[in-house]
Amino acid sequence: MSDFLAAALQLTSTTDPDSNFAAAEEQIDLSARRGAELIALPENFAFMGDDAQRLKIAPSLSEQASRFLVTMARRYQVVILGGGFPVPVGDGQQHFQRSQLVGRDGQILASYDKIHLFDVDLPDGSSYRESASFSPGCSSPPVVDVPGLCRVGLSICYDLRFPELYRHLVGAGAELLMIPAAFTAFTGKDHWQVLLQSRAIENTAYVLAPAQTGVHYQRRQSHGHSMVVDPWGTVMSDAGVSPGAAIAPIDPSHLKRIRGQMPSLKHRRPALF
Repeated sequence: MSDFLAAALQLTSTTDPDSNFAAAEEQIDLSARRGAELIALPENFAFMGDDAQRLKIAPSLSEQASRFLVTMARRYQVVILGGGFPVPVGDGQQHFQRSQLVGRDGQILASYDKIHLFDVDLPDGSSYRESASFSPGCSSPPVVDVPGLCRVGLSICYDLRFPELYRHLVGAGAELLMIPAAFTAFTGKDHWQVLLQSRAIENTAYVLAPAQTGVHYQRRQSHGHSMVVDPWGTVMSDAGVSPGAAIAPIDPSHLKRIRGQMPSLKHRRPALF
C-alpha cells in the first residue's frame, strides 16, 4: 500500500447540531481539498451539552449523525470517522457513545461503543460522571481493513488511558490507532500528548487523534491539540487550540521499517503475565 494523507479535525462543538454539522463539513471540505483520504472527527462532534438535553435529542441525533457521515463520505469521496455521538440504549435514560467509520461509498465499515466511561473527580474541583447517562459498550473495539489505506483500530477518548486495549488492537493487526476525544483542558495539558506518544511508541503504530477545543456551553473547556503521531512517537502535526485540522502522511512502508528496527511487539512474553 502507498502512503496517504490523514486528517484529525478539531472542532468547538456546541448544543446546536445543525451548526456543528456545518462546522464539521467546512473542515472536511478543507481537508479533502488538501488531499486527505482519511478524515476523523472528534468525540461529541454532533453535540456538546448537558446530560438532560443529550438524552432528549439522542434518538433523532443518532440518526442525523450517522446520515451526515454517510453523506460526507460520498460527497467528498473520503473515508470518515465520526468520533462519537449518542445512540439510545432503549431505556430512555442511557445511551452509548458510538464512533462510526464510513467508507467512500457510504458503507459503514465499523462501529464502536465506548467501553471505558469517564467517572472522575479532578483536583481543580471538576467532576465528571459519564456513567450517569452513558452505558459502556460490551464488545471489543474493532480493527478494520480500510481498502487501499491500512488496518485501523477504533477507540474513544478515556480509552487512551488503558494500554491493554491498544495491545489488543495491534494484536488484531492495527497499523493506525484512531483516538477521537474531548479531553478536558485540565488533564489535557499534562497527559494528552504524552499518552498519545506512548500509545504510538509502545505499539509501533500511527495515532490519529481528532479533538475538541475551547469552551462549550459556558461550562466545559476542552484541550484541543488534535494530533497525528508516527510509530516512532514523533508528532507529525498538531492543530493547536483553534478549530482546524492536523494533517500528515500515513506511510505503511515507514511503519514496517520502524517495526523492523524496533521489534518490541515480537519480543513480548504474554504467557508470563
